[in-house]
Amino acid sequence: MGKFILNIIHRPEMVPEYAEKITGHGKKEDISRKSLLTESLDIFKLQQEIAHENGLKTTIQMTYSSLFNEEAIELAKEHHEKYGDEIGLTLLGLPCKEFREKYKTKDFCIWMFSPEDKKSIVNDVFEKFYEVFGFYPESTGSYYMDAELINYIKEKYPTVKCAVASCWEEGPKAYRTCNNSWYTFLDGGPWNPWIPSKQNTHAPAANESEDSGIVAIPHLSRDLLACFDGNGSNFGTHPQNVLRGMIYKDGEYPYLYNLIDQYRSLEKYNNGFAYNMMFVGPGWMNKMGRWEAPYELLVKSYRDGMAYYASLKRKGELVDMTMSEFADWFRDNKSYTEPQCALWKDILYGSEKQLFWYADPFMRTCVDMNQGGALIDLRPYVAKLERPVGIDTGNVHDASYPYLIQSMYRAGYFTHYAGEGSIKSCKISYKGEEVDLCLCRTKARFTQDGKDRILTLDPVDIEFSDLTIKLASTFTFTENTGEIRISRKITESSNPEAKVTVNEYMTACYGTTEYPEDMTGIRLICKGENETKGIDYRYRCREETVERVVFVQAVVPQVNTRVTMMPLNGEMTGYIREGYAFSPMYTLGLTTELSKNEEMITCLRLEKAD
Repeated sequence: MGKFILNIIHRPEMVPEYAEKITGHGKKEDISRKSLLTESLDIFKLQQEIAHENGLKTTIQMTYSSLFNEEAIELAKEHHEKYGDEIGLTLLGLPCKEFREKYKTKDFCIWMFSPEDKKSIVNDVFEKFYEVFGFYPESTGSYYMDAELINYIKEKYPTVKCAVASCWEEGPKAYRTCNNSWYTFLDGGPWNPWIPSKQNTHAPAANESEDSGIVAIPHLSRDLLACFDGNGSNFGTHPQNVLRGMIYKDGEYPYLYNLIDQYRSLEKYNNGFAYNMMFVGPGWMNKMGRWEAPYELLVKSYRDGMAYYASLKRKGELVDMTMSEFADWFRDNKSYTEPQCALWKDILYGSEKQLFWYADPFMRTCVDMNQGGALIDLRPYVAKLERPVGIDTGNVHDASYPYLIQSMYRAGYFTHYAGEGSIKSCKISYKGEEVDLCLCRTKARFTQDGKDRILTLDPVDIEFSDLTIKLASTFTFTENTGEIRISRKITESSNPEAKVTVNEYMTACYGTTEYPEDMTGIRLICKGENETKGIDYRYRCREETVERVVFVQAVVPQVNTRVTMMPLNGEMTGYIREGYAFSPMYTLGLTTELSKNEEMITCLRLEKAD
């Protein structure tokens, strides 16, 4: 059994999300209402009590508003001395009388303020913390912290070593399920702790020169399948998320424990390391209830969740750490280039679906076994895109890291009408018939060989009118290269002499939402041993083909990325294809012919374009 590390984070949020409207009972808004402050502090006390009675220590992230509350301050000091809780500082919970009087705004998301206001707010909050406690914090956080914010905090307050820095897959899906009112997108980051680069919080640092100086942890540990397919706010190890998702019956929620256990299982893919965090503000345990769940069930779910963690700790299967303790452990035990891997299965709907997630400083990608091993998400971390966010940056709300492939937002294999969606897959054709592996469900197993993480898929059956074959696929992710080697091998054939055409292709675009971006400026290149052909994207449906191909490539200046596919064995034909306005994609492809026991090996490489 590897090391399963738990961070429990509480915050005395004196004006918790949504709660003012509930406790106000129709009265005019007043965020200094005594009943609101009293109830919020009582819930924070209860959360702390539940953690401590289970023998678990916490990180208390003081909010700005709590720094003006003597009882919250004394409670934090007492629990630090008595239980070893860490006193940190969060950039959530900014709204309070003092904040609104100074900044004249109801904004509360630190990353959405102007660059100047971000710095001013950080100075105000950190200096107030120092005034109250006599030291600067070692941990901080928010739903999201952009790179410019992290860099400023680390420069001005170098004691900070850990931060809650992103919320996994909080983008268009969350926006839609919040009545189109969650005007901030955070898609595209890692799901597990990482060291963010100075250029972009989502993209892990590749070396010391890119290191922002902190260890980042996610805001909540999400279900890596249900969250990708649907609204992540319903699927996390936050007990009240599970209640919001209505994933319980008769006051019991086995899904919560299954989700925690699946995070425990990630030690099999990460050199013995598994991680989980629980970060719950007091607004989630409101006396008026939340998400159709009564207060009693809200408290019960929290008690039960903590009790489960405590049972694992008693068995020696869990280590609870404060945020700063975890940052020290992570620095001592993880390298910059070590990837994060997760072979994730459906534990909610009974579909037996599997996804494999992979993230390192070069890329984040996802392989879908339900679609024969198609890549359904690909983010070019290697570009380390500098994307300032907030007022006065020209990008007020979109903190997502752009994708090259995102099947949920850009159609994937199954398109409604004409054209193609974004996906990387393989087509097999024989005598005029064609089968895409996206239609072939399979399962996978994970192995590691030195620097290689290997995903081996069960062979799939492909049937034509007068031929049946089995095709086996293997994906090899080699650490610190930005490359994925993909093998397609025919292991069985009803006619050993028959040759089928194998077409390894990637249909891609770029963006952060469902909506198309301007593809003008993308350069497609098809280089052969004897000739090179190219297309400058103009939405004209053009296609070029080259025999004895060396590589096919797309240079996407909008995301400063060069994506290349190349043959690694035998002769292949390469092609590039330009899309059109109704189907604004580009396609890179490699083809060859195979018969029984023959193999096609290709490589997908991501590089920074400039």
